Amino acid sequence: MSLASPDISRYHSPLLTQYASQARLHQVLPLETDEHVVAVRKAVREHALELKLSLVEQTKLVTAASELARNTIKYGGGGVVVLERLIDGLRNGLRLVFADTGPGIADIELALRDGYTSGGGLGLGLGGTKRLVDDFLIDSRPSEGTAVAIIKWKI
Repeated sequence: MSLASPDISRYHSPLLTQYASQARLHQVLPLETDEHVVAVRKAVREHALELKLSLVEQTKLVTAASELARNTIKYGGGGVVVLERLIDGLRNGLRLVFADTGPGIADIELALRDGYTSGGGLGLGLGGTKRLVDDFLIDSRPSEGTAVAIIKWKI
């Protein structure tokens, strides 16, 4: 399994481009296989520990990251995640931006509703992920892909 930093230039989301270009210290990980999901979970847990997030907050962040990583693979055909440590005044945080070049999400509002599923699951994915983090942004473009940015703050 290769964990070399992938080239993010093929992802056309302004959300990814904006955050990746702003990042001073970031890590880019591929999302193509289940092993990559495990690597993302491990990296997120390590960053959460460095931020001194509580065990509950660590679990929320790792759960959100795992869900988005799996969605990137299952619905987007694979992609990348950019991890970035943030400092904003009195608080520190971690931003994760997941991006793919899949078909995009036709109706984001519908996809965020509890109970909605396009893949036979419980329908708690995007909406549940949004509730687990402090900030949640999504950019999806038909035939170009989807990018989801989440932030967890240590206040």
